[in-house]
Amino acid sequence: MSSTTHTEPHRSLCIGDERPRVECPSIDMDYLTGFLRRLLEIPSPTGYTDEIVHFCGQELRRLGIPFELTRRGAIRADIPGQQSRPDRAIVAHVDTLGAMVKMLKPNGRLELVSIGTWSARFAEGARCTIFTDRGSYRGTILPLKASGHTFNTEIDTQPVAWDNVELRVDAVCSSEVDLVRHGFNIGDFVAIDPQPEFTGTGFINSRHLDDKAGVAVMFAAAKAVLDARVPLPVDCHLLLTISEEVGSGASAVLHQDVTEMVTIDNATPAPGQNSRESGVTVAMADSTGPFDYHLTQKLLRLCREHDIRHQRDIFRYYRCDSAAAIEAGNDIRTALVCFGVDSSHGYERTHVNALRSLAELIALYMQSEPAVERDRMGMGPLAGFPHQPVHPADSGE
Repeated sequence: MSSTTHTEPHRSLCIGDERPRVECPSIDMDYLTGFLRRLLEIPSPTGYTDEIVHFCGQELRRLGIPFELTRRGAIRADIPGQQSRPDRAIVAHVDTLGAMVKMLKPNGRLELVSIGTWSARFAEGARCTIFTDRGSYRGTILPLKASGHTFNTEIDTQPVAWDNVELRVDAVCSSEVDLVRHGFNIGDFVAIDPQPEFTGTGFINSRHLDDKAGVAVMFAAAKAVLDARVPLPVDCHLLLTISEEVGSGASAVLHQDVTEMVTIDNATPAPGQNSRESGVTVAMADSTGPFDYHLTQKLLRLCREHDIRHQRDIFRYYRCDSAAAIEAGNDIRTALVCFGVDSSHGYERTHVNALRSLAELIALYMQSEPAVERDRMGMGPLAGFPHQPVHPADSGE
């Protein structure tokens, strides 16, 4: 069910309202889900993202979209429009949660620290890959007291914490010396298996849907626009960041002339939240504060005009690429649009309908005019600066 809006923003100084209604090109869902499957197969915990950067770069090349990389591997791809500014950006992140080896233990197992913020509760029992300097090994993350036959009911009473798990490697290791002999070191990266399952009912269960499903949405929307040969009014930059899970995100990959940026990431369906696993969830604010009023209202208006199921939400314990871009000093409008993910940062679930709706919105946004005409100026006079509604709402009586 679409969200209800009681007031329509004053739009006389925003552009794009008198243009013909844009149409949404068809989203190739086989491409979207197939691309997502391949993304999930590539380990990419923050700090170990080179291979997924190569994979995304190869796909951009196949689609005919030019791109360039930062030194560390964030990608900025460019789809030219009829004007070069005020241009826009769409961003998603390819890095995921994971872990690193903190210590080689005397019992031949590995102590871990998390990469990103996620509970050790979801690490317990996870299969994983450890990347050493000499090659990779497989292993399992286990609680310190893993066997009921040994510890009886203590397996249910030990605290949930990263200090209370260890990594059992699939190598003959019963001591720290054995670990060293096999090439394990402090600082080795640990990638958690996604365990994806695409069900016949449309649900997708997997770790790391945050934000690989968002990356798949971005590529599917761009492919739809390119396949339909739709002219874009302004340049559109597709940004793929590599460190969102640790907070830096889109802080170093923007062109200076980007005036508005839409982040694609996951919403959080849960008690006390308005997010859903269907439709688009438009975030009004996250832990860093409100998103830009005019850009957010524009996205909501596109949803209404094109009958895209949507809802609004606010996230209190959430930070996305937009925050990193603002904190880096970029004077841009930002917004956040999401696919609903149940059990975020755990074993996650979304639905193909949410991914389709979000891809449709992104494709429509790419075709639309910038939110505010005046944004082509970095600094300028008051003339042309937009208004927010202050008049009393029409009660409809």
